[in-house]
Amino acid sequence: MALSAFHGPLRRNPVNPRYFTDGTGKSIYLTGSHTWAVMADMWIEGEKPIITDYPGFLNMLADYGHNFFRFWQWPQLKCAVWNDKPTVFTPHPYQRTGPGLANDGLPKFDLTKWNDDYFRRLRQRVEMAGEMGIYTSIMLFEAWGIKTATDPTDPWPYYPQHPANNINGITDNPVLPNGRAWNYFSLHCPQLLEQQKSWIRKVIETVNDLDHVLFEVCNEVPLMPDAFDWMDHIANYVHEVERSMPKQHPVGITGEGGDQDTGYLMACPADWVSPGNGDLMDYRYNPPAADGTKVMIVDTDHMWGHGCDVAWVWKSFTRGMNVLFMDPWIRIPGEMGYYQDGSVSTNQRYYYKYDDMRRTMGYARKFALQMDLNRCVPHNELCTSGYCLADPGKEYLCYMPVPGAPEGFTLRGHPGQYSVLWFDTVTGKSQQGANTTGDKRFSLYTPFANSPTVAYIRKID
Repeated sequence: MALSAFHGPLRRNPVNPRYFTDGTGKSIYLTGSHTWAVMADMWIEGEKPIITDYPGFLNMLADYGHNFFRFWQWPQLKCAVWNDKPTVFTPHPYQRTGPGLANDGLPKFDLTKWNDDYFRRLRQRVEMAGEMGIYTSIMLFEAWGIKTATDPTDPWPYYPQHPANNINGITDNPVLPNGRAWNYFSLHCPQLLEQQKSWIRKVIETVNDLDHVLFEVCNEVPLMPDAFDWMDHIANYVHEVERSMPKQHPVGITGEGGDQDTGYLMACPADWVSPGNGDLMDYRYNPPAADGTKVMIVDTDHMWGHGCDVAWVWKSFTRGMNVLFMDPWIRIPGEMGYYQDGSVSTNQRYYYKYDDMRRTMGYARKFALQMDLNRCVPHNELCTSGYCLADPGKEYLCYMPVPGAPEGFTLRGHPGQYSVLWFDTVTGKSQQGANTTGDKRFSLYTPFANSPTVAYIRKID
């Protein structure tokens, strides 16, 4: 697909603000896998360098019918929170000019001089995704590593902005009494904030002319008001920079990860948000219906980490949300001891649950492409399962999570003839059912005794 196949940058759909739209005016459902090593190559120091198979990753997305991923950025030179062994990250956006050596033993950075090779890679990789029809959300900052670090795994001493690693005279100290540099994600360090804004502007200049770009402020900041204020400020700054440029792109703010209340996300200045579990683990187990306050892009990253649940894809889709999966398709260097299924590591491409998750996101997108999402909204009341995305009187997609069990369904107030398509969510096979008459309540009897089922009911013109 040529980049010209996109019809302008995404913007919130004024007709159904649960989704984005473009110049076509149609709702665009976003879903896909994302994996950590899409921009930076990463490997254990002293071992053979691992070069990311980025084209292979994009081919995987396309093969499964995905159209969206998060473009991760890792700012540190080395040191990964998941691994006590030093982990190298490369490339970096600044030139290493010296004089003097940084904490990794290589020349210090000059933060006023850009590394052109870095931005060529950024541009090229975003373009490659666009050529395959895949939207790319560029992550501007990553906070999880600093937030959850221990002394041996703290990446802050290896940030280019750390005073020991550059020649630019930075004196800001973002380290709090807890020993972590959480104030890097605050408005309390003016020198660091100016460096951050310089970086943001350079990234925007690199990709502003592309239609298929979104921005994400930061991955999983510390759960504190100062970090929320910082994210608001950064989101507004991205909008401010782009206001004088040819194109404006959506900006997202993601949850802290875990059980954070979603009240802040609903009130923040972002165009899209990605919640954690929510107060009652609701976004994980029984996602609340999106009301259009924000475009909701729910992500396994902020709920499971390395984990997933295929039923959750259908639940989230029928509740009016877009879906992402944090996918270890590119294995993270080292062993993540807390990502285990018994004796089996979940830090691997072929863990048995992951293909089901990848396929299911593609299945949901196929239905999204068939439906008129400008008119379809969550209608929990129409099906006893509670999972129904519908334009009443026109089309209905109901998720029936219990294998073999019927669900009550109503077409009251909507006469006419309706077709019924049954979809086996395990095998991916469809089966045409008998047509039904509207203006009544009846039971949906799935033909699949061993699988959760989707029933797609559509009025016959």
